[in-house]
Amino acid sequence: MRRTILVTGGAGFIGSNFVLQRVAAGDRVVNLDKLTYAGNLGNLVSLKDSPDHVFVQGGIEDEAFIAELLLAHRPDAIVNFAAESHVDRSIVSPEEFISTNVVGTFRLLHASLAYFRALSSADQARFRFLHVSTDEVYGSLSKTDPAFSETNAYEPNSPYSASKAASDHLVRAYQHTYGLPTLTTNCSNNYGPYQFPEKLIPLVILNALNGKPLPIYGDGQNVRDWLYVGDHCEAIALVLDKGLVGQTYNIGGDSEKANIDVVTTICSIMDEVHPAGAPHSRLITYVKDRPGHDRRYAVDASKIKRELHWSQRETFATGIRRTIQWYLDNSPWVAEVTSGDYRKWITANYEARGAK
Repeated sequence: MRRTILVTGGAGFIGSNFVLQRVAAGDRVVNLDKLTYAGNLGNLVSLKDSPDHVFVQGGIEDEAFIAELLLAHRPDAIVNFAAESHVDRSIVSPEEFISTNVVGTFRLLHASLAYFRALSSADQARFRFLHVSTDEVYGSLSKTDPAFSETNAYEPNSPYSASKAASDHLVRAYQHTYGLPTLTTNCSNNYGPYQFPEKLIPLVILNALNGKPLPIYGDGQNVRDWLYVGDHCEAIALVLDKGLVGQTYNIGGDSEKANIDVVTTICSIMDEVHPAGAPHSRLITYVKDRPGHDRRYAVDASKIKRELHWSQRETFATGIRRTIQWYLDNSPWVAEVTSGDYRKWITANYEARGAK
């Protein structure tokens, strides 16, 4: 059934991929984004003339504005991607993460509850509020620990993950206390098209393309589970359609990789598709580790696979090739996002650390 969905943070990396999928699937999307450094309308240029995509600039911290938006567009669902999401930035500027991820989520929930209470009983039965979160709320694993399940205790270790943990708890509280029909998803590390290139995979691809150092924190043995963004967005849509109200669903890629292995894989593929710079592995540079760097994340996605029959389409081997090719094929997008503030951040965060 065709729905109207309010998507917050829908000009960001994961949000824009979700918006593109949903419009293609026949839904109408009202897209709210503050357009900070990581929000980019260039991600949505293919929807410029679509009657099923309405873009509105604004932040989830503005409760009165959210209330007006809800009444104007009457969404059947809200999917909340809006968040500050980069751990390194949270170490430098934690207050921004509290403002958006905690206060913003609270105000979005509060406005959503007022909207929900005014709906007819039939519309209330259809309405859902889906909150997109991260596996980082669970803390860090040793090499031998089992993967994070939905029953793991929260043990966040960075200002970013602490702010996301707080937002998860608020979502749970609004369902339990007020009856707002919420759902929460906790995903592993995403990669794919439109990712802002401060994150590991696009940073390495673009630096390799341009013959720049490939910075690796510490010893390069920090492990993450990698999830292709298209698979993640399909899982979110499935949870929105079939998930049980009040439940949490972990979404993972079944692809645990040490950071150094991710980088060397990218180098090998770049040697094939961009041989002029080969061997790209010569560019690998170990830099001082970031404070409080979690050693390992791993996600047990058995619940969503068992209960909702989801499965990922991409392995890391196929997904990383698709991702590299996308960045090579979309140089105008890359040129636009890698100017100004981005360059200042890369200098401050990586080059200032120096080689080990």
